[in-house]
Amino acid sequence: MHKISVEGIKAYGYHGCMEEEALIGQPYVIDVIMDVDFQEAAEEDDLHKTVDYVLINRIAVEEVSKRSKLIESVAWRIANRIKEDLRVLAVEVRVCKPAPPINGNVDRVCTTVTL
Repeated sequence: MHKISVEGIKAYGYHGCMEEEALIGQPYVIDVIMDVDFQEAAEEDDLHKTVDYVLINRIAVEEVSKRSKLIESVAWRIANRIKEDLRVLAVEVRVCKPAPPINGNVDRVCTTVTL
């Protein structure tokens, strides 16, 4: 088993239960960690036999662009789309919302989905 991670993906979205969040939006940060068997890809130096990082970034950005009330929903959608790739044996997706509008001094809130 091998790991591939794509970390610090930045995307803009309109998530939250408050109406203002749907109107204003904010940046989100996504980390994706995958269990992949890439031995053959490594031995043959063949991109087609491993996970394409460009596709992982695209999936994350596309799903963040779809409005949701919960970042849990966003993380769930990203994880499910990535898991559809047969080369991905397991995936962990973390979605972070910087500066959440809560009554407190909080840098970010994050949610993690593991499939």
